[in-house]
Amino acid sequence: MLLQPKLPTTPHAPAAPTQTHEPAACTCQHTAPPPAPRRTLPSVSTGAVALVLVGGVVATALLAAVAVSAISVAVAAAVLRSLFNNQQRNR
Repeated sequence: MLLQPKLPTTPHAPAAPTQTHEPAACTCQHTAPPPAPRRTLPSVSTGAVALVLVGGVVATALLAAVAVSAISVAVAAAVLRSLFNNQQRNR
């Protein structure tokens, strides 16, 4: 209740106009608009779809291989550091 908006008080709401206006009947003859030209979707061959899918799988496999290699290098570096630190302490 700390922040409550103060709404303005209005004595009455404005009335909506109730006049209805009917358009006069048109006596001229209109022609129907020409049909819109039909758009055709570009056709995509199944070979192109297969190529995109195979490319995605290959890219994913390469990224996974890089991630695994990075993790193995990090583990090897941690092991070598631990061995080096142990060797320095024993001297």
